[in-house]
Amino acid sequence: MKYAGQSGYEARQLIRAGRHVGQTSGMAPGFVQANLAVLPAAQANDFLRFCVRNPKPCPLLGHSEPGDWRLPALGRDIDIRTDLPSYRVWRDGRIAAETGDITPYWRDDLVAFLLGCSFSFEAPLLDAGLTLHHHELGTDVPVYRSSIPTVPAGPFHGPMVVSMRSFKPADAIRAVQITSRMPGVHGAPVHIGLPESIGIHDLDLPDYGSPVPVPAGELPVFWACGITPQAVVEAAKLEFCITHTPAHMLVTDLRIADLSVL
Repeated sequence: MKYAGQSGYEARQLIRAGRHVGQTSGMAPGFVQANLAVLPAAQANDFLRFCVRNPKPCPLLGHSEPGDWRLPALGRDIDIRTDLPSYRVWRDGRIAAETGDITPYWRDDLVAFLLGCSFSFEAPLLDAGLTLHHHELGTDVPVYRSSIPTVPAGPFHGPMVVSMRSFKPADAIRAVQITSRMPGVHGAPVHIGLPESIGIHDLDLPDYGSPVPVPAGELPVFWACGITPQAVVEAAKLEFCITHTPAHMLVTDLRIADLSVL
């Protein structure tokens, strides 16, 4: 793989130095990647309840204390302000800026939430001999807003966002078996086949990421996605929030093997 042998710490150092500015799929195989949502402390308890009520799209790996940009439980020398390749700054439910450094936006009342990411289970899928077409094409994984509702908490509500990878039927079963052991990074798929039944009417038009054709004889398999908070922030028209840019994650020092439950 492109980044074989790299650790989470080494990946973060590359990102912090500006030597890697693109998506993180494939970086530091075996290490857990995380989605980011940064909210004012006034909304943090409601968002925490939202994560607890929606563990498939929002598997909580950890959160910071208000104003603290460090997350020592997730990795050595993490600085949440600089260690992702790209961030989105939201105001009133709209994207106001994209940047590689949120230090100028940081405030003493901000709480960072880190949520498990499906990029983390891609290495185990590849190790099992399964094919990931977006890796072959060198593109982002396709991601869609579904019609599956989330369970509201306070101002937070909206649709579940899902990522899609396609497999031959036997490989789809294997993918379910592998990912079901990893609830900390979304776990088993939420849907297989028939995308229209979850509100997705054209696989060639993802809401995030890049279109990836589904070869003849393969089934689209959908996992809950950590971009869900971005759809929720948009629906709630939250006054201020910071998230990762889709596909640009925090690479942690946690090992995916340590999160497996079976």
